[in-house]
Amino acid sequence: MDLASQSQALVVLLACVVLICKAQERDYIVKEEQPENVRIGNLRRDLDLNLDPNIRLSSPLQFKPVYKTGDVPLVRVEANTGEIFTTNHRIDREKLCSGVFTEKRCYYEIEVAVLPDEIFRLVKIRFLIEDVNDNAPLFQSTVINISIPENTAINTRYPVPSAFDPDVGINGIQHYELVKSVSEFGLDIIETPEGDKWPQLIVQQNLDREQKDTFVMKIKVEDGGNPPKSSTAILQVTISDVNDNRPIFKDSELEVSVPENAPMGTSVAQLHATDADLGSNAQIHFAFSNQVSSSTKRHFAINSSTGLITVKQPLDREVTPVHKLIVLASDGSSTPSRATVIVNVTDVNDNVPSIDTRYIINLVNGTVLLSENAPLNTKIALITVTDKDADLYGKVACYTDHDVPFRLKPVFNDQFLLETAAPLDYETTREYAIKIVASDRGTPPLNTSAMVLIKIKDENDNAPIFPQPEIQLSIPENNDPSTQLIKISATDADSGHNAEIIYALGPDAPDGFNIDRRSGILSVGKRLDREKQERYSFTVIARDNGSTSLQSNVTVRLIVQDLNDNSPAFTHPEYNFYVPENLPLYGTVGLITVTDADAGDNAVITLSILNGKDNFIIDPQTGVIKPNITFDREQQSSYTFMVKAVDGGQPPSSSYAKVTINVVDVNDNRPVFVSPSSNYSYDLVRTTTAPGAVVTRVFAIDNDTGMNAELQYSILSSIIITSRVSPRGLFAINKTTGNITLQEKIVTADQGLHRLVVKVKDLGQPESLHAIALIHLFVNDTVSNATFIQEQLRKSMETPLDRNIGDSEVTPQANGYVIVVIAIIAGTMTVILVIFVTALVRCRQTPRHKVVQKGKQSGEWVSPNQENRQIKKKKKRKKRSPKSLLLNFVTIDESKPDDPTHEHVNGTLDLPVELEEQTMGKYNWATTPTTFKPDSPDLAKHYKSASPQPTFQIKPETPVAPKKHHVIQELPLDNTFVVGCDSLSKCSSTSSDPYSVSECSCQGGFKTTGQITTRQEMALKPPHYGTLCGTGTARSHRIKINL
Repeated sequence: MDLASQSQALVVLLACVVLICKAQERDYIVKEEQPENVRIGNLRRDLDLNLDPNIRLSSPLQFKPVYKTGDVPLVRVEANTGEIFTTNHRIDREKLCSGVFTEKRCYYEIEVAVLPDEIFRLVKIRFLIEDVNDNAPLFQSTVINISIPENTAINTRYPVPSAFDPDVGINGIQHYELVKSVSEFGLDIIETPEGDKWPQLIVQQNLDREQKDTFVMKIKVEDGGNPPKSSTAILQVTISDVNDNRPIFKDSELEVSVPENAPMGTSVAQLHATDADLGSNAQIHFAFSNQVSSSTKRHFAINSSTGLITVKQPLDREVTPVHKLIVLASDGSSTPSRATVIVNVTDVNDNVPSIDTRYIINLVNGTVLLSENAPLNTKIALITVTDKDADLYGKVACYTDHDVPFRLKPVFNDQFLLETAAPLDYETTREYAIKIVASDRGTPPLNTSAMVLIKIKDENDNAPIFPQPEIQLSIPENNDPSTQLIKISATDADSGHNAEIIYALGPDAPDGFNIDRRSGILSVGKRLDREKQERYSFTVIARDNGSTSLQSNVTVRLIVQDLNDNSPAFTHPEYNFYVPENLPLYGTVGLITVTDADAGDNAVITLSILNGKDNFIIDPQTGVIKPNITFDREQQSSYTFMVKAVDGGQPPSSSYAKVTINVVDVNDNRPVFVSPSSNYSYDLVRTTTAPGAVVTRVFAIDNDTGMNAELQYSILSSIIITSRVSPRGLFAINKTTGNITLQEKIVTADQGLHRLVVKVKDLGQPESLHAIALIHLFVNDTVSNATFIQEQLRKSMETPLDRNIGDSEVTPQANGYVIVVIAIIAGTMTVILVIFVTALVRCRQTPRHKVVQKGKQSGEWVSPNQENRQIKKKKKRKKRSPKSLLLNFVTIDESKPDDPTHEHVNGTLDLPVELEEQTMGKYNWATTPTTFKPDSPDLAKHYKSASPQPTFQIKPETPVAPKKHHVIQELPLDNTFVVGCDSLSKCSSTSSDPYSVSECSCQGGFKTTGQITTRQEMALKPPHYGTLCGTGTARSHRIKINL
């Protein structure tokens, strides 16, 4: 394989090698001595740099050679295209690779950085310098002298000093020849194993010094270049006298090693040679051949007599690691003997490592200027460390001496990239003096250092900073315009323009606030009113003056302090309250609401009554008005006074409001019958009275007003006392006028004393009050038997208000029917007649049975059992009564006068009482006016019953209305009425025990001539039977009244 093929193969091999850290190598071949701008190659194309379109580059693609400071660039790399050209500095291989005399390759190396950092790679380019034949071979001397003995045999060879050609290869020495030769001599060339060509002079004829002692010829040397270069020298051969034997070296080739620090005079090698001649012809002289370079002769000396080679000057392995010494041994003859001594200079650690810094970033006054925003792995310089020593002594470690945000990243052998290893911050450190240390592995190690100065360039990477995230301010209201509030200041860690701060209000700042853009003084340009707005919150912006400005903001919270600039304000200039006349003492009348737009003590309001303090009081803080009196609408219907409101400011402010209290009527008066005047009175209704005629009229009055005084009349029940049967709806009453009219034509069965239970009630709310009167109508043509009528009146009084007298008795007519039925059954009547008669009997009994059931379970009045009833009848009534009904009994005892027509009457009135403790005593019944005469007859004497059945049963008027109960009211004999007790305030309780003694008083002129006692009932009546005095906790009591 020729040299060119080997070169190409090596180039291809090296081009495929890619080192770590994105480092690559690329080899090019260039001939030396090329003119300027000769294109060598294209680095971008040869490296196959296809940019990824997804990678955003901070700057365009750039190829930047990294030269050592002071180096003369021999090639030029176009920054944009990567093309490589020669420069005006021509490449001289012999100068570049001086001392290389063989066919060893000569390289010129440079490093090229591919920028920017996003695609950074470091490429080592090696240029293989091809030799050109630019040097002619030269002899060391223009005249070469050789001495040959006259008795030299034919074909004897004598070495001729070689010529020197710095070119190599084919351009080196290829041929010697004799020009103007003589027949006695010829020339031959011997090639050494190293490739050197040595000329030898051959004796072709016998010589005779006496005939001719000197021969002058010209020797020519020629290289293999195209065209070849040559030179000539004068070869002068002197024929000397005969010295038959040449000295002979013991070792013609010798290789020794000498440490480079060997002192002068150190023995290197001892040569030994012998000569077979005698005498002076046997005296051997040692000398260096003229083929030994002058530098080698300067370092070594040879003793011409002994052949001892010593160190003449200090050696330096790094300069010349191997010395080749050609030693000639001559005994005075013309043909000396030759020996070769190879001196290997061994390494000692005598060289300090060297640091070569090649900057990728251009220097400014010897300093690298690097932005603090430089990204990680930003390449700064290529550091090359070398050590001329060999082996371990030449292994160099490179590092920085302290912790810095930079690192040395290996790329090639003994080459490192200095790059950023951490974010830079101008505000923390503004410059770095990086000490790079190179240390070999000698013992002790040698080291050296180099400084790299880096200044950090400030970038606007810091926004202004406020000392606190929020600013709290306060200012009294009604301030003067242009009042300065505070000087706001922020700091910026940057420098120069980047640290200049401009202040501004944020977009949320309200009108009237200003800030000086330079000083940061915040001021308010308007008068603030706390009542309109108490708090302000807005932002202040601090912006630096960088090319790309940064900003931050702070929240300003301003509190407007209150001044007492507002008087208390009533929600209404005049207040009208409506209260019921039964409002208790110190009950709540109403609430006065006052506001004050101020705050704190300025808004603390105290209320007071200016006039009317005797009648009313007001809570000074809450504004609740309470009466200091009891109301009576009939005496005074309204009250008016002034209320004053004073705040707690200094000085205080006040305002006034008018208050009117209207007393509203309460249904606290029950109706009072005026007509009829007595329960013992009666009216005659003649049998000839036409239907629709007014037979009598009832009339009642109510001391209340409005709806509380509107009355309605109704007939609760009616009964014919004489026949003890219920009438057939013979009479009706006009609910408004109270006129009682005849509804149907009177028949014989209607004759007798009719008792009508008439109820009058008001339309009061929330609960109406009522009274009950007994209306007696004697249906007959005349009043002929007053005693009979009085007896019937007595029976009427003894008959319960909701029972017919004959309900529990079998009338004679009924007995006749029974007898007939028995006779028919006992006789020969057919089954059909029995069914007919039985159906007829049942049809006659069904109405009475229903009346009885209704009176027992849901009627408002329950008639007492008669004293003379048989046991059998009592049992029947028990069966019809609910077993679960437990009632209380009210026993009324009366002591009659000594009149023989009268007898002592004991009556038992059974009623359930349900009490509500919460509202006991709501009304004072004692104030109800009375219209009855003191000497009126006592109604109680007409009621007498020893039956265990309840005297009357409570029935609710409606499913949801409060339950009502009725008691018998003692009335004068001439003005006697039965009235109802409906209001809860009529009752009072002295104990929370459900079986405690209770009292009940009814309005309407009761005269209690006897003692009222109570008996406790063993069981409670279910609450659905009604309440005596309103709604609430149900309690059942037995009340015994002795009159």
